[in-house]
Amino acid sequence: DLVQDVFQKFELAAESRHIALQADLAPQLPAVRADLGMIERVLSNLLDNALRYTPEGGAIRIAIRAVGQELEVTISDSGPGIPPELREGLFRRPFTVGGARRDGGLGLRIVHQMLELHGVSIHLVESGGQGTTFRFSLPRTPA
Repeated sequence: DLVQDVFQKFELAAESRHIALQADLAPQLPAVRADLGMIERVLSNLLDNALRYTPEGGAIRIAIRAVGQELEVTISDSGPGIPPELREGLFRRPFTVGGARRDGGLGLRIVHQMLELHGVSIHLVESGGQGTTFRFSLPRTPA
């Protein structure tokens, strides 16, 4: 299972910082049309970013569910969030949060480009100023 494989890569780092990794996967998820290697890289980059900015004792959650003809993937963290003034160029250029360079730049640009190759876009979801949430959807394989 792709999500479990990706989670395993981050388990030790999360454990050492007392960050809970949570997977909320709907049962019997449908197949999708996607390059699994690229989607694994997308998930890895998003989880890596989340781990980097989630404080000790925080949580990172990935939720996957079928919505209409798509599989919706949501990754949330309990970090500081991204200030409104930095959101516009989020997938196009590096930026800083609280004086520290947040490499949303390269990691998020790669995520954005890989999903674009699938005809899909990624969105920063408004989460009421608490943490950061990204969402994208992949087309289901026709039955």
